[in-house]
Amino acid sequence: MNKRILEVLEYQQVKMQIAQYLTTDQGQEILDKLQPIAKKEKLDNWLAETFEAMEILRLKGGIPIPRLESIAPHMKRIEIGANLNGQELAQVTKVLTTTQELVTFFEELKEADLPLDRMYHWAEQLTYLPALTKELKLAIDEDGRVNDEASEVLRNLRRQIRQSEQTIRETLDGLIRGKNARYLSDTLVTMRNDRYVIPVKQEYRGIFGGVVHDQSASGQTLFIEPKQVLELNNRLRQQQIAKRAEIERILAELSAKLVPNRKEIAHNATVLAFYDFMNAKARHAKELKACVPVIHPHNEISLKKARHPLIDAKKVVANDIFIGKDFQTIVITGPNTGGKTITLKTLGLLQLMAQSGLAIPVDEESQVGLFDEVFADIGDEQSIEQNLSTFSSHMTNIVSILNKANDKSLILLDELGAGTDPQEGAALAISILDELQKRNSFVVATTHYPELKAYGYNRKRTINASMEFDVDTLSPTYRLLIGVPGRSNAFEISRRLGLASPIIEQAKQILDGETQDLNEMIADLENRRKMTETEYLELRHHVTEAEQLHHDLKVAYEAFFEEREVELAKARKQANKLVEKAQEEADTIIADIRKMQLLQGQGNVKEHQLIEAKTKLADLHQEDHLKKNKVLQKAKKQKALKPGDEVIVAQYGQRGTLLQKVDNQHWQVQMGILKMTIAEDELQATDPVKEEPKRVIHTVRSSQTSHVDPQLDLRGKRYEEALNEVDQYIDAAILAGYPQVRIVHGKGTGALRQGITKYLQNHRSVASFEFAPANQGGNGATIVKFK
Repeated sequence: MNKRILEVLEYQQVKMQIAQYLTTDQGQEILDKLQPIAKKEKLDNWLAETFEAMEILRLKGGIPIPRLESIAPHMKRIEIGANLNGQELAQVTKVLTTTQELVTFFEELKEADLPLDRMYHWAEQLTYLPALTKELKLAIDEDGRVNDEASEVLRNLRRQIRQSEQTIRETLDGLIRGKNARYLSDTLVTMRNDRYVIPVKQEYRGIFGGVVHDQSASGQTLFIEPKQVLELNNRLRQQQIAKRAEIERILAELSAKLVPNRKEIAHNATVLAFYDFMNAKARHAKELKACVPVIHPHNEISLKKARHPLIDAKKVVANDIFIGKDFQTIVITGPNTGGKTITLKTLGLLQLMAQSGLAIPVDEESQVGLFDEVFADIGDEQSIEQNLSTFSSHMTNIVSILNKANDKSLILLDELGAGTDPQEGAALAISILDELQKRNSFVVATTHYPELKAYGYNRKRTINASMEFDVDTLSPTYRLLIGVPGRSNAFEISRRLGLASPIIEQAKQILDGETQDLNEMIADLENRRKMTETEYLELRHHVTEAEQLHHDLKVAYEAFFEEREVELAKARKQANKLVEKAQEEADTIIADIRKMQLLQGQGNVKEHQLIEAKTKLADLHQEDHLKKNKVLQKAKKQKALKPGDEVIVAQYGQRGTLLQKVDNQHWQVQMGILKMTIAEDELQATDPVKEEPKRVIHTVRSSQTSHVDPQLDLRGKRYEEALNEVDQYIDAAILAGYPQVRIVHGKGTGALRQGITKYLQNHRSVASFEFAPANQGGNGATIVKFK
């Protein structure tokens, strides 16, 4: 595609919209290189990927891609034998960890039989390296710190360093307490040149001996390393040097283990970037309520409810745009500010987006073409430097378009022939459209010239169109009307604005008859179109209602007969059981009568015996259990309303209390401050509202809060351990009532300092915090003030 069309249609703005959904640096690189293409097979793959990504977003909330830095430079350094630092190794580890998660993610999708062929194709290219991933995760923390688990030597060295630091601090604490405090500017232990020192007043520099490492700005304080800790500091320094050497050895060893798999790791990062890009396309489509279009083999464009992606969704007007099936040229006429230019840009930009594999803001079943080039001459591009007028600049662009246009070109021309004499401009516009039609190009042109309205009727495969204008409100509706040419509406607008009728009538007489007939024909077409559209919508509404009613009746009919058969089957089964039971009991009674007859020697059965037998037979009749059900009768009595009951008044949906019964059918009800007479069938008994018991909150204050140290020393602590201690310490200090505390975290790599800063920023009881003064540790300690 030519670069000019991308600038004119603001293609880069769409890419900027997508960029906000990316989470990887390499994904951004893929987006930067994105351009429209004209290769159908490749474009089909791109669109399929977009559709599948949208399905994953709908079903699973998207592909789980975290924030990833680009590791391409790291892999190049590995290839030439360089070692990576802890942070770089942490970034590589995150790529490997994400690879593992995505392999599992797509295996689960496969098990669910989701048709995501393109996504599975990319997943098959991921190389899972479990052993290397596990080793890196064990050795390197997320922030790039080398863990103690990386080697036993490093673990021991860090333990020795902690012990040495503790011994030094205990020794120095002993020196600064008691009578020695008067020799010090402050009773604290600090560091200079990575060695522990104490602040000694200038006049007492000889009291402690040792080495002077620094002095205050005023010169009144010397930072001295006392002779008592010289050897201890030397040993600590040696341990720290050994620790750094061990860390460098571990980093070199881990870097070397990446070398055999550098290509696989780099390709994993590339695949993750593609997944990130697909994810971003899907999220962008969801934001626009977009769909993946169909590529029509014969370039028949059918955009249903097309919307410009860069216009606010609440303001944009959707339009149906068709070209290519019954006509290849559309001539849009009508007044300015009616939306003609936006319609051109919408068609062109959506076509570019579709040929870039993106979803476009249209309704389902929309289709686009596949063009080798999209050309546009839109806007006023006159140039003072090149001494080009508006007409000249338009003609320059059109000449370049005519040099390249063919049957696989989509051409958008705004205000064709404008900027010169109307008659000459109209003639040029007609000639240019004829030439483009000979080349079978797909053309959408806007114009003011009335001559081109007739052009749309006289040329084959050409149709008129216009942007609808509401004369009643004197404002455009921005709706595209294909098949209806536009008209100026000057007479109607002037009449509504108060221009005298004689003046308007005289203007109509001056206007030549042919033009006036054309305007009347257009007005008649518009009226007929509106009538037809109204009738169509009414019929469509009635048909929809009829279809819904027919469907509901059919479902209800089927459900009725199905339920009837089920109930009949149940009734037959129950009746058969009752008959069987009655027959068994009757047989028993008849057998008893026969026994009595035999016992009495074929004589008559006595009267009381017959009565007893008849009673047994009568007992076989099943009474209505509901009428004699004592439980139901009791429940019915309980539901009887009485004064004082709380009820729901169905008519108003409000709760009330019964005051008294007015008559057999009505009650007086208290609803808030209102008393009303309500029919009994509108009342429904309800349980009284239970009040929630008030909760009593007791505050417990620790008896040990007064023993909290006003200073917390975290040096030598691991990152997670240190943050846990900070959390507990801040709570204890607040309970102790301290106005401020000091947290000593050291300088080091800065990771712990950053973590503490982030924690303090989010703590609601912290009023402010800042680094300690230079004589109290500088940026190696933080002073925290509470609210």
